[in-house]
Amino acid sequence: MLIMGLTGSIGMGKTTAAHDFQRFGVPVHDADAAVHGLMSAGGAAVSPVSAAFPGVEAGGAIDRKKLGAKVFGNADQLQCLEGILHPMVADHKRRFIKGAARRRVSLIVLDVPLLFETGGDAACDAVVTVSAPDFVQARRVLARPGMDRNLLDQILAKQMPDAEKRRRSDFIVPTGLGRLESLRTIRKIITEVSAWPARHWPPWVAGRLAK
Repeated sequence: MLIMGLTGSIGMGKTTAAHDFQRFGVPVHDADAAVHGLMSAGGAAVSPVSAAFPGVEAGGAIDRKKLGAKVFGNADQLQCLEGILHPMVADHKRRFIKGAARRRVSLIVLDVPLLFETGGDAACDAVVTVSAPDFVQARRVLARPGMDRNLLDQILAKQMPDAEKRRRSDFIVPTGLGRLESLRTIRKIITEVSAWPARHWPPWVAGRLAK
């Protein structure tokens, strides 16, 4: 089973690209969605996060805006939060991979915003970066509620530059050239990697993913 990493900076269109992979029948593990589920009512992260950050729980779930206000710009607080969430997300991902393997899926996608920044690319057979021109990225992000240029710059400062992500990737999906071009590119990628060897799964190839 081939494991493909999907990444891209804020506003580049990664979420849309992930949905497009799913449209072509490729199972996608969304790290952000996993975090959202963990912090929703009944999620496994609600108790430890609320204990570490008093006042962020509301209605049995974690209020992400309140949590963000506590950790954004505070390296120690962010490290504490990551120490809680990262092992849980990793376990969620392992169960996703094992489930796909049991179904004899030939290709899966791991949608990870900070794939390179966290070293997650080392566990992937191929990496796809979603990219768009700077002005397109800024236009998309600044249209979001509560977003301004200063906040965008702070977020970008914490992410690997787009040019470096593209340099380190096997494939690039351009999202500034129209929807049809993105779909064509994704379909070509799926076709090309179908002939690639899997280096990280099954377990006897990469035991660390099976643990």
